[in-house]
This record gives sequence, structure tokens and C-alpha cells, in this order.
Amino acid sequence: MEVQPYLFFNGNCEEALEFYQRSIGAEVTVLMRYCESPDALTIPVPDEWQDKILHANITVGQSQFMASDGQCDKNHASFSGFSLSLHAESKVEAERLFRSLSAGGKINLPFQRTFWSSGFGMLTDRFGVGWMVMSDTDT
Repeated sequence: MEVQPYLFFNGNCEEALEFYQRSIGAEVTVLMRYCESPDALTIPVPDEWQDKILHANITVGQSQFMASDGQCDKNHASFSGFSLSLHAESKVEAERLFRSLSAGGKINLPFQRTFWSSGFGMLTDRFGVGWMVMSDTDT
């Protein structure tokens, strides 16, 4: 059994995926736009959403998450009540990932040593997704 987060980006999913590809090396393994849906006739989608992302699967290291532009509703609630946890193999890599993800976002807890990690920080990226970035080692 696996649990995988599914993130809804309220219309800027493609921009978010490009950001994650650049900042943390994410790989988009599946991408389907609304106009490519086999159920295009049964799911009403506004014309301006036809090129938006209906579904994407993203791999980061050995983990995966899924993403979409959402329900064609700009009033959809923003991200809250969770953070994605990103565990790097070294403190140097964790710091790099933290800086990269925080570009244009908000640092909630600066990257620092903690009693459980050689480096840990919390941020909200520019798309509103919460991240906890950490490492085990001092290298």
C-alpha cells in the first residue's frame, strides 16, 4: 500500500511542475491535458481550461506525487493542513534544495541544525505548498 499526495494548483500546475523540475529535479512521468481526456464530452470544461493539466504524475527520487490544475474553479481552497517532507542525502544537498524551493516563497523556519537533523527548514513555496526539507548527515 502507498499514500501519494495529489496537489491541485488552481490553474498554474504547469508553472509549478516546471519549477519543481528546475528546483528539486522532479520528473514528470505522465501529463494529460483536459483537451486530451477520453471523457471530454461528459466533463464540462471551460474553453480557457482545455490546455490546462487534468492529471500529472511526478517522481522525485523514489517518491511520487500527482498534480492537476484542479476543478476548473479559481475559488478552490488553497493548500493548508499539510507539508511535503523532502529528505536529502546530505546537509549540503538539503540546503541547496531548501534555497531553491524557497525562491519566491516564504521561509517559515530557516534551515538549521536541530536535535534530530544536521539541517532542517520549513517553507511555503511560491505556489502555496508547504515543504519541510531535512538531512541526516553533516556532509
